[in-house]
Amino acid sequence: MAQEHSQTVGDEWVSFPGGELEGKRPKVLCDACREALKRETGARLSLSRRTASRPSSPSRPLCFQCYRAGLDRDRAIHAAGQLNTASEERFQSQLPFEPVDKPRLEMLKVDRADARAAAVLGAGRFVDKRRRAQIAARHTLQTLAAGLHAHPLSATERDRAMAMAIRAAELQLPDAWLPFVVAR
Repeated sequence: MAQEHSQTVGDEWVSFPGGELEGKRPKVLCDACREALKRETGARLSLSRRTASRPSSPSRPLCFQCYRAGLDRDRAIHAAGQLNTASEERFQSQLPFEPVDKPRLEMLKVDRADARAAAVLGAGRFVDKRRRAQIAARHTLQTLAAGLHAHPLSATERDRAMAMAIRAAELQLPDAWLPFVVAR
């Protein structure tokens, strides 16, 4: 029993027109060969339906355009594999940017203005006031801390005075505000 040790798969190599040269079967076909293949497959399919036999694989010669398209495809795949996607040249090759879709941008601006106007109604009108009050309370504590550093106090007196100011803020402000006002 003889075993075949060939690494080539059947129908992997096809001949060029003339028969002297061979090349690998292309993964990409030119337009003319693609149309011819569709016609051949359609004709074989209709013939196989009539005869109920299995269609044979096409053994057509490889045209030069298909060969070139295959080489171009292989080069493009190799170049894509070598591309550093985090490089500056990749981002520079994307320039110039697409033109701005001005009508869509104006529509988005109007939608955003409407959403902001709706957010101000009801309970939303107090959100901005609360945020501003939190910022004011934080600035007050920072001013107090800066004033303590300006006075000639010892480090323990300064820490005790700051702790008392923070405790006063804790007693006067809601618990939900404390993470925004006092950084621990």
